[in-house]
Amino acid sequence: MAAVDASKPIAFCEHLQLSSLGIQPASISFQTLTLESDHFICVREKINEQNQVVIIDLADANNVLRRPISAESAIMSPHQKILALKAARTLQIFNIEAKQKVKSHVSNEDVVFWKWVSDTTIGIVTESAVYHWSISDQTSPPQKIFDRHPTLAGAQIINYRVTPDEKWLVLIGISGNSTNPSAFKVKGSMQLYSRDRGVSQAIEGHAAAFAEVKLDGHQKPTKLFTFSVRTATGAKLHVVEIDHQAPDPPFVKKAVDVYFPPEATNDFPVAMQVSKKHGIVYLVTKYGFIHLYDLESGACVYMNRISGETIFVTAEHEATNGIIGVNKKGQVLSVNVDEQTIIPYILTTLNNTELAFKLASRANLPGADELYIQQYQQLFASGQFGEAAKVAANSPRGILRTNAVIESFKQAPAPPGGLSPILQYFGILLEKGELNHLESLELARPVLQQGRKQLLEKWLKENKLTCSEELGDIVRLHDMTLALSVYLRANVPNKVIACFAETGQTEKIVLYSKKVGYQPDYVALLQHVMRSNPEKGAEFASQLVNDENGPLVDIERVVDIFMSQNMIQPATSFLLDALKDNKPEQGPLQTRLLEMNLMHAPQVADAILGNEMFTHYDRPRIANLCEKAGLLQRALEHYEDLADIKRAIVHTTALQQDWLVTYFSRLTTEQSMACLNEMLRVNIRQNLQIVVQIATKYSDILGPVKLIEMFESFKSSEGLYYYLGSVVNLSEDPEVHFKYIQAATRTGQIREVERICRESNFYNPEKVKNFLKEAKLSDQLPLIIVCDRFDFVHDLVLYLYQNGLTKFIEVYVQRVNSVRTPQVIGGLLDVDCDETTIKGLLASVTGNFPIDELVHEVEQRNRLKLILPWLDARVQAGSQDPAIYNAIAKISIDSNSNPEQFLKENNLYEPLVVGKFCEARDPYLAYIAYAKGFCDDELIAITNDNSMFKQQARYLVKRRQPELWAQVLVPDNMHRRALIDQVVATAIPECTDPDDVSTTVKAFLQADLPIELIELLEKIILEPSPFSDNRNLQNLMLLTAIRADKGKVVGYINKLQNYDPADIAKIATEHGLYEEAFTIYKKHEQHALAINVLVEHIVSIDRGLDYAKKVNKPEVWSRLAKAQLDGLRIKDSIDSYIKAEDASNFAEVIEISNHAGKHDDLVRYLQMARKTLREPKIDTELAYAYAKTDRLHDMEDFLGMTNVADILEVGEKCFEDELYQAAKLLFTSISNWARLATTLIYLGENQAAVESARKAGNTQVWKQVHAACIEKSEFRLAQICGLHIIVHAEELAALVQMYEYRGHFEEIISLLEAGLSLERAHMGIFTELSILLSKYKPAKLMEHLKLFVSRINIPKVIKATEKAHLWPELVFLYIKYDEFDNAALAMIERSADAWEHNQFKEVIVRAANVEIYYKALSFYLQEQPTLLTDLLTVLIPRIDHARVVRMFDQIEHTPLIRPYLIAVQHLNIEAVNVAYNKLLIEEEDYKTLRDSIDSFDNFNNIQLAQQLEKHELLEFRRLAAHLYKKNGRWEESIAMSKQDKLYKDAMITAAASASTEVAEELLSYFVDIGNKECFAAMLYLCFDLLRSDIIEELSWRHGLNDFYMPYKIQVQRSLVDKLAQLEKDFHERLKKETKKEQEEAEAPIINPGGFGNQLLLTNGFGGQAPPMPMPMPNGVGMMPTMTGFGGVF
Repeated sequence: MAAVDASKPIAFCEHLQLSSLGIQPASISFQTLTLESDHFICVREKINEQNQVVIIDLADANNVLRRPISAESAIMSPHQKILALKAARTLQIFNIEAKQKVKSHVSNEDVVFWKWVSDTTIGIVTESAVYHWSISDQTSPPQKIFDRHPTLAGAQIINYRVTPDEKWLVLIGISGNSTNPSAFKVKGSMQLYSRDRGVSQAIEGHAAAFAEVKLDGHQKPTKLFTFSVRTATGAKLHVVEIDHQAPDPPFVKKAVDVYFPPEATNDFPVAMQVSKKHGIVYLVTKYGFIHLYDLESGACVYMNRISGETIFVTAEHEATNGIIGVNKKGQVLSVNVDEQTIIPYILTTLNNTELAFKLASRANLPGADELYIQQYQQLFASGQFGEAAKVAANSPRGILRTNAVIESFKQAPAPPGGLSPILQYFGILLEKGELNHLESLELARPVLQQGRKQLLEKWLKENKLTCSEELGDIVRLHDMTLALSVYLRANVPNKVIACFAETGQTEKIVLYSKKVGYQPDYVALLQHVMRSNPEKGAEFASQLVNDENGPLVDIERVVDIFMSQNMIQPATSFLLDALKDNKPEQGPLQTRLLEMNLMHAPQVADAILGNEMFTHYDRPRIANLCEKAGLLQRALEHYEDLADIKRAIVHTTALQQDWLVTYFSRLTTEQSMACLNEMLRVNIRQNLQIVVQIATKYSDILGPVKLIEMFESFKSSEGLYYYLGSVVNLSEDPEVHFKYIQAATRTGQIREVERICRESNFYNPEKVKNFLKEAKLSDQLPLIIVCDRFDFVHDLVLYLYQNGLTKFIEVYVQRVNSVRTPQVIGGLLDVDCDETTIKGLLASVTGNFPIDELVHEVEQRNRLKLILPWLDARVQAGSQDPAIYNAIAKISIDSNSNPEQFLKENNLYEPLVVGKFCEARDPYLAYIAYAKGFCDDELIAITNDNSMFKQQARYLVKRRQPELWAQVLVPDNMHRRALIDQVVATAIPECTDPDDVSTTVKAFLQADLPIELIELLEKIILEPSPFSDNRNLQNLMLLTAIRADKGKVVGYINKLQNYDPADIAKIATEHGLYEEAFTIYKKHEQHALAINVLVEHIVSIDRGLDYAKKVNKPEVWSRLAKAQLDGLRIKDSIDSYIKAEDASNFAEVIEISNHAGKHDDLVRYLQMARKTLREPKIDTELAYAYAKTDRLHDMEDFLGMTNVADILEVGEKCFEDELYQAAKLLFTSISNWARLATTLIYLGENQAAVESARKAGNTQVWKQVHAACIEKSEFRLAQICGLHIIVHAEELAALVQMYEYRGHFEEIISLLEAGLSLERAHMGIFTELSILLSKYKPAKLMEHLKLFVSRINIPKVIKATEKAHLWPELVFLYIKYDEFDNAALAMIERSADAWEHNQFKEVIVRAANVEIYYKALSFYLQEQPTLLTDLLTVLIPRIDHARVVRMFDQIEHTPLIRPYLIAVQHLNIEAVNVAYNKLLIEEEDYKTLRDSIDSFDNFNNIQLAQQLEKHELLEFRRLAAHLYKKNGRWEESIAMSKQDKLYKDAMITAAASASTEVAEELLSYFVDIGNKECFAAMLYLCFDLLRSDIIEELSWRHGLNDFYMPYKIQVQRSLVDKLAQLEKDFHERLKKETKKEQEEAEAPIINPGGFGNQLLLTNGFGGQAPPMPMPMPNGVGMMPTMTGFGGVF
């Protein structure tokens, strides 16, 4: 904070320096920096080629937020971390804290300016219009507000302002005034727009702002528009009114001159802010001047220059109601009104009393108090009460709004027919704002007495009154609701709660109490509410108990209150609500609730128990009461004793069956079985059904075995049947299923037996089968089902056949399961049943059954022919079942009835089955069957086993299955050769189908049998066959020969004609048969491919040349040229290319020619190529070839004509090859000044090189020219170049390094010194110059640092100075960088060069590391002991005093720090006290030591006393006794005093001990030594401690009555006084207790003790009786208490 002159009316503050935060100076401009409010600064800058947005929070400037963002503009929201970004026409808004995009939009126009006009709205200005874009929703686009005025065309928009209600808007721009030389050079244009009227007004002005001010005599704030303009004739500040509102008088327009000093001829206003609090206009100009004007009057208050640089952006500084801005140097500055000095300044300097008067009143500023008081007194004395009232009401800080002023207005006489002065006063106060506490009370009394409480309500709503408890008490007499409002605003909890209770708003009591943290007496409140309104009382009780933080009252107390009123139902409702959490500690209350209702309302109790709300009540007690009340169900729910349960449970008619069944889930297994037995025992007929239900539901738990035993024990087959019938479908217990079958059989439920036998999967089939056999049922269907399911068919047939039940066999196969017919037939055959019966049974079966199983059954018994008639019948019936035809085939094979014909012609049998049947009987028949069914594996096996290879070969060829061929052609097939021979000899010659041949050939290919394949193909192709001319087979034959038998290839080529020459030749080439490939190409006249084989594979360029001459084809010459080029026969290659007129391979020709240096030949080639191609590469290389052959004239001609050469590339290559003249021609032709400059350097034309570099304007060029100048020691030119380089920070280090490496120290220092004055001079220049000076001119460094320390990178220079051992400079830098720790250490370590006492003191107190303090003390002790005390003085607030004392005590230098010990002893630190006391003992200064001991007691008193008691000096031993006394060591203290005969000290110690024993012991000592005077003195000093009987005895025994008598008289007097005082106290206490009992009996229930004593303020009732209290509206009869009675003014 800069120091401000007390005589100035402003306070000026520099908040921070942006460059110190790492902001580049180039980034501090109107285009890159934005300041939307006093919260954030947003900067765009480019660092290391990366664009960044830097956000600086002015409240936490050290935390700089950097984000890699590329944007053209960035603005921060005024109060939130919301960033708006603009890139081209894309606008985006991001919430930085939430890390999410808020909104985005793509504009149709370029945005030339934008600004946050509120927290949620951005104003956007385009070339044609102004838009507002809101962020309150995520979708809406910017809304157009108005079109730009033509006067703003071409102007640079610098600001856009809106009013808070966004009804008035102003757009501000500036432009150059070049058309009119006599006018001011910068023209300001503004467009003022009214949204309500939709009208714009063009105004000439440079800065503007909107404001509101409350003027005297105006009902509403006046809205103003203020703007400033500078023209050639002068500058003005205008203040005009907008939106005038009647009936307020219109604001008189102000236009005042703005003064500009003579040196600021081109200065003009750039920014304006208006202080809302002070009504001051802050006007900032371009040259850094600040002007302050009064908004109301337009008077100039102050003007001064605050910045040497332009302040290009400003905002309102909310904290001080001032203005904050940023100048081009990066300073963040603020200016505000100095509230302590502005009024005195206006009075003394401006001599403007009226302005001081108004400003002090408007902003509550000090400095005009005496003026106000004086004016008030003059007006009041002259009878101008209205004017005096205005002065008092408007007095700053309310200095005249006192009780005395009110009293004076009340006593002032009222004018005839006019308002009284006091009412005028209050009227002005109400118009101005809020009344204070006293004023509110004085106004409320007469208003309420006149019955005009609506005025009071209005003032309260308008916040015109200061609410207080006294005001509420006054209002309460007239309106309880209004009083409640006052109490709430005044925060009087007890009165608020009382009002809530009296008005029935009980639901608000708890909420309010919690809100304000007040704890009322809820029990008393509840009792009162319950008596007056039971319904509200119940609600209030529930609210108290159900509070979220736990019950606010004891629930027992609440229940007692309910029960005392015999309110059973409300009590029940309350307890249900209060106990809903069902907590264990609520058990007694739960029991009480249930008892209450079981005795008075059993149905309610039943409902409560049914809801299962409670679990912690006394269950046995409640169970007993339930049984007595007839609630058997509830009783059973609570009984736990089995005897009680059995007693109640047998009465099933009184219980719901569903509930009873569910009830058993709560019992143990033993309890359940006991209850079930009891129920059956007591009344089996009545209870059997419910017992079955229970047994069914809990079968798994109770166990089926126990339940079955129970039913069987009561011989209840019916119960057992129904029980098992319910569980059998869910049970997997075999015994359950068996018992169920038994029970169903015994109860005659045959259909159920049949069902369970059919459906159950869990019974024991063997056991059930035997039971059913023994049961001898008339219907054998259950037995049939069991045997059918579990494969007892043989046993079933045997049982039925032997028992003559054959009809059930027919039933079985006809109705039950016809699928079992084969097994039944087999069984009948096994029991030797006659064939007629079997055939009849078989014929009678209508259902389907597996015929193959039937065939198998009769076949294995060798009775196959038995079923032949049945088979024929099925065939005749049209059956196509394969099993039938399988059986017929087997019968025909066995009977040899033409089986071959049957097998070939019949298609319905299964070849695999029949083939297997035939293998052992006739392999050929098996082959026929397998071939018919394509049973490949079986056919291969049977033909291999029987050497039937001819049949196998024919089958394979016809089958056409590659997989099958692969199977038989595997190498480990021992029959492969025999098979191949049959394929070649028989199968293929017989074949006429090309697909068969194709598949066979593919199979041989895939089996990798090339020799065999050749045999096969020769058989097909070379011998006459339908496939001799097949192209694919000829190709295949050649390919196979190429791979397997290369010697036959030539013969095949000559013999065959119908093959693919290109493919075959290519494959021959791949296999090294180059001559054969050449022969093929030559035979088929494919010359290009032929020459390719010659030059590439045969590698004979000479044969290729002969062949090219022979055929003379361009493509042949071209391919030959490529081969010659590859062989580096460049001239021949170029000749061949020219003959072929082929320029397609120009790239390779250029590359190889350049590499070989054949530029002359290349020129010929490129000239040919240019005729057909327009390629940049060709023209480029031609130009380069001209340069290489030094044909510069040809090059000039070439450059002069149209070409597509890359001249820059040619120039670069010439430059690299040191062909500088050619490069000069090339660079000149394309005006490439950068490369021309470098080239000229190498040609020695240095001056021309610099001129070219200046034209180029490129840093890299400057670097190259600079390096060349340095190389040639042209330092003057080098400096010109260097000045253009060093302005780029990233280039500076390399440049300095180059100079240093070459030893040009003076030159680089001179260069950097010259660069200091550059406009673009940056921190790096100052820093590097500092480092160079430290190395090479250290004497100049300190001067440089002092001048430019704010512009250097201090950490880098610190390292340099440390390295150069420049200690004073190092200390200076540490201090400037706020590295006070390192500065102090440096001065200590290098004291000879860097230490200076005053500087060290300033630094050490700002060091952060406390250890440095102690190093400094050690340093001073060693080197500057005389200044040690001075150092300690400044370090007192920072050092550990105990540590300092220990430090000096260890080295025995404590006397050196005596002044320090005295200075810090007030802190009462033990170590300090001990050291100082020790020092005083050594100095034998007992007086100071006594003062020290008495003043500072933090030390080991006993230890010091023990040390002093052995001291040779008496005064020090007295101090030891004194210390013992202070620490309650009375005996030691008195003993020392006795020892030194210091009896007075001993007596004082005894008196201080307050110990009778100590005092009497000392008294006895005096008696013993016969010192009667001390005896008498002791009686006086220790009067309260000594027992009178002991004293009397001692005096009698030792004859000391004369010395004892004064003591005795005083004892008697004390007894008399004590008795009188006791009697007085007793009477007073009795009186107070009586009065308290009377007050408690008369006190109201709410707010015991009333609302305080009545205060008779102003005029009371003057001895009259107070008015009778009116009954309350709620009829409760509670009299409202009052604190006073209002009077009249």
